[in-house]
Amino acid sequence: MVVYRRSQRRSVLVLLVLTSITLVTLDLRGDGGGIVGSVRQAARDAFAPVQGAADAVFSPVGNFIDGIARSGTLKSENSALRRRLQEVEGDLARVRGLDRENRVLRDLLELDYAKEIDGVVGRVVGLAPGNFEWSITIDRGSEHGVKEEMPVVSGEGLVGRVVDVSQTRSKVLLLTDPRMSVGVRLAGSGETGVTRGLAGKDVLEVDLVDPDVPTEKNELVVTSGLQQSRYPPGLPVGTVASVSSRPGSLEKDLRVLPLADLERLEFVKILLWEPDRTEFDPVDAPIEGGTQ
Repeated sequence: MVVYRRSQRRSVLVLLVLTSITLVTLDLRGDGGGIVGSVRQAARDAFAPVQGAADAVFSPVGNFIDGIARSGTLKSENSALRRRLQEVEGDLARVRGLDRENRVLRDLLELDYAKEIDGVVGRVVGLAPGNFEWSITIDRGSEHGVKEEMPVVSGEGLVGRVVDVSQTRSKVLLLTDPRMSVGVRLAGSGETGVTRGLAGKDVLEVDLVDPDVPTEKNELVVTSGLQQSRYPPGLPVGTVASVSSRPGSLEKDLRVLPLADLERLEFVKILLWEPDRTEFDPVDAPIEGGTQ
């Protein structure tokens, strides 16, 4: 019985193989029509739902695998673009900085005031604001023709004066230093006075102004340039910030806001100017032991 079943199975297997070979041969030789074509078409129709279901199941999987394969490339491209963006932003910041410096330097080289006075442009390399001294250090010194007592300006106006010089460095005392005083003139009335720095303040106090002289807020204040003055005449100093008078006082209480931004100086110009004098004008004399 066992032998018979094995023989029967073998016969069926041989018959299927022969049938398959016959169908393949006919399919290769024929044009896809007839019985073979019908059988093939029926098989395709029968398996179409199965194939569609398989596509629906495996297509997202394939897309997911493709996404994983591409994610590494996208991350790499992202990082490269981010680095390039940072480089562009850095370049833009440097260009803006250079543009700002260019404007400042151009203003210093083409001052609207003191055009007849030679000068040397220097970069601020040190700042010393504090309770005891308001000064800056610049990268120009004696080898550039700088000497003590020379006026220092920005594109807006007077900054201070040189008080110490080495071969390649100079120290400049700022207008706001309490020891600093400058002989000035009110542009509107022509009244003269003396500015003095106030400790911890960004405004200047003006002494010796006649209380009867009309003074307006925002009035321009310039250096007086009186005989034997430390400063040439007409250098812009500031504008009147406030005016008040006390009963019985012999002078006005005047506050002046410097035109130069003394806290954000990058470049300054040292005016190569030395007054021809043997003694200082009383208007420019130091106040209570201070320097001018």
